[in-house]
Amino acid sequence: MLPRVTPAVKPRIRPVRFGIKMAVFALVVYYSIALLPKFREAASELTDLNPVLIGVGFALELVALFFYSLLTRAALGEAADPLSPMRMFRIQLSTKALTNVVPGGNAAGSALGYRLLTLSGIRGPDAGFALATAGIGSAVVLNLVFWLGLIVSVPRRGVNPVYGSAALMGIIVIGIAAFLVVGIMEGQGRAEKFVRWIARKMRTDEDKMANALRQIGTRLEELMSDPALLRRVVFFALANWLVDAAALWVFIRAFGGSLDIDALIVAFGLGNLLAAIPITPGGLGYVDAVYVVTLVGFGLTENVATLGFAAYRFAQFFFPIFLGAIAYATLRIGPWKIEKRDRLARLRELARDGSNTGESKIDFALRFGRRVTEPPDEPVADAAEMGHGADEA
Repeated sequence: MLPRVTPAVKPRIRPVRFGIKMAVFALVVYYSIALLPKFREAASELTDLNPVLIGVGFALELVALFFYSLLTRAALGEAADPLSPMRMFRIQLSTKALTNVVPGGNAAGSALGYRLLTLSGIRGPDAGFALATAGIGSAVVLNLVFWLGLIVSVPRRGVNPVYGSAALMGIIVIGIAAFLVVGIMEGQGRAEKFVRWIARKMRTDEDKMANALRQIGTRLEELMSDPALLRRVVFFALANWLVDAAALWVFIRAFGGSLDIDALIVAFGLGNLLAAIPITPGGLGYVDAVYVVTLVGFGLTENVATLGFAAYRFAQFFFPIFLGAIAYATLRIGPWKIEKRDRLARLRELARDGSNTGESKIDFALRFGRRVTEPPDEPVADAAEMGHGADEA
């Protein structure tokens, strides 16, 4: 008698999530196809390119990345003493490169940063807290800068259809974020109920989303309770964003365009807020379309907006991939390598594994709830154990 064969169960399609993904994909394809002729048309203006300003723009992007590495180092506090600024910069470039080549929302870059920090002598809890604090502090500062840009820009410019849509979108994003974070910090249950309702509609784990929101509130409370740490985080996060925005202005200027500061901040802030949505790495596609449309709404020609942003995008997203690969190689081999470099896999292997099985940024954040003030009995073992987990990410 033949054994009974159980028919394979087809995975159930979640209509809400699937519908949203398909809608976003359709928008990305639509805007990408619409922008292609503009890139070809704009290429005719390359003869007016200012190469000096292009070089300045690339230099500013490097400075912005360096400030972010100092932000992470500042979040380490006294634990950063054995870690030189240049070692931290190479670690930051490595994590940036990996983040830019794995799917959006993947924590492979954070896991690699954790691994490199612990192998450099930083305790595991300190490394995890610093990485999470730098990310949250940077996001909060970006929201504040964007909000300030809106406050200054709206009375000056009024509201036109393109700019009005951008401003309204920004106000909604900031309003929701402020409501959720303040609600959690004040111990109100309405914010958590709202998050759980959204999670149920999206058919995701509502407990995970609620826990992640509580972690954000906890870290913000820790920041506010430590004035010295708060000042360092705000200073370096602000420096990172402002230098990055200055790079965008320089690239636009290199093609003969110019933006007022308030317009620059609004376009820059909106683009980076949307880039945080984990759809594609760095928001490739949909963020590019929003950037160009917003810049045109502020008075730039389509050609200048397209070429200026394309140059900025290369320096901001693709250039760090090449630099990060080189920086990671120096951490594995050569005179400035990490002593335990045999534990480091190749960057392309990390990218492949992270794309296939890497944890999400929310999962990574949930592994580091509160700051640990007492050192563990076996700091080296802790670093090695978590480092092994990063290797699998």
